[in-house]
Amino acid sequence: MTTKETLTKKLEDKSARIGILGLGYVGLPLAVVFAEAGYQVIGVDPDSRKVEKILAGESYIQDVPSQQIQRFVSNGQLRATTMFGVLRDVDAVSICVPTPLRKTGDPDMSYILAATDELAKCVHPGMVVVLESTTYPGTTRELLLPRLVDEHGLKIGENFFLAFSPERVDPGREDWITYNTPKVVGGITQDCSDVAAAWYGSALKTVVPVSSTESAEMSKLLENTFRMINIGLVNELAIICERLGIDVWEVIDAAATKPFGFMKFTPGPGLGGHCIPIDPLYLSWKLKELNYNAKFIELASEINTNMPRYVVGRVLEALNDRGKTLKGNKVLVLGVAYKPDIDDVRESPAFDIISLMKQKGAILEYHDPYVPQISHDGWKLDSIPDAALLAKVAEADAVVIITNHATYDYPAILNAAGFVFDSRNALGSLGKDNPKVERL
Repeated sequence: MTTKETLTKKLEDKSARIGILGLGYVGLPLAVVFAEAGYQVIGVDPDSRKVEKILAGESYIQDVPSQQIQRFVSNGQLRATTMFGVLRDVDAVSICVPTPLRKTGDPDMSYILAATDELAKCVHPGMVVVLESTTYPGTTRELLLPRLVDEHGLKIGENFFLAFSPERVDPGREDWITYNTPKVVGGITQDCSDVAAAWYGSALKTVVPVSSTESAEMSKLLENTFRMINIGLVNELAIICERLGIDVWEVIDAAATKPFGFMKFTPGPGLGGHCIPIDPLYLSWKLKELNYNAKFIELASEINTNMPRYVVGRVLEALNDRGKTLKGNKVLVLGVAYKPDIDDVRESPAFDIISLMKQKGAILEYHDPYVPQISHDGWKLDSIPDAALLAKVAEADAVVIITNHATYDYPAILNAAGFVFDSRNALGSLGKDNPKVERL
């Protein structure tokens, strides 16, 4: 049998050992899915706190119940360690590490490079490696391939297999999760694609093969660039409608009644999360290397990045109309997670909004039922107690809704508040034409 046939057989009969590099929002759910499919899985992460929690049967990811961790740890299907050397004994490795942007807007590839360099010490014939971290087209071929194959005398597509499969995690969802979200897979060669597809297809519901790693990498960027640009469009529409004296929420709801040719997006205080604010800028950066300016991406990024400042400006104007200012007055921010009903604060616009208001002298407090403490740009805040929420709402000169958590009793909040700025239309019809409310 060829190496491909031998490895594919091990993957299909679940005798292959699986390694997951990075145990965050992507890696831990993926590890659990592979364990659920019957594989022996070992997760590797340099953060000893994550490893200790897993070994104790505790989950630190909202979408992964601790009971699942306990079950797979107790029966030996899931292990965790900070030691990369264990990868010498695995047959398949998925790399799930962060890909942030530097302050200059350039991709920070340090996590991918560090993980790849550690993995390079452990590669061997008969191994398949799949990169899941979102990045620019060409990363798998240009950065991983030389480090994993060329330096070790392995033959790509013959005795070593390398592919890219973009993560599609949407924290907090219960309908589309790691198991049933279609998985795009593209290999360096066709045999690489075949092996990676066989691996993922043995644990996930649907695998979508594409012709190359570059196509797989680009598909992820298209998904998030599409969302970023459309959110930028409705954010600009919100600014336009406010100047024209038109209710943007009514306009969007009316347009959404069209049964074809329209997809509903809603405005907000800015972009948040691990993908949409960041991923399109990877593509923009890559194209600059080719002397091409990605105009749509740059414009949408500019509009979305300006939304926190726009929100603060609107709050300031509304307070001025009420004979107040931000300086020396109390502002209560409701919700700091980047989207409703989760504890994820990555890239949340709440941080910029709070910072801007503090710079203008506001006395800031916040409440979030999922996020007990936040810190940013030299300041630190604790969420006010749940029991004190309505009293704090009544005390505040301005209540600013940033995240529309479903747990909030919005009628009670509106009843207690003197003034509410609703950046998410969380109040719905309660806020429309209400003198106590300003909506984005």
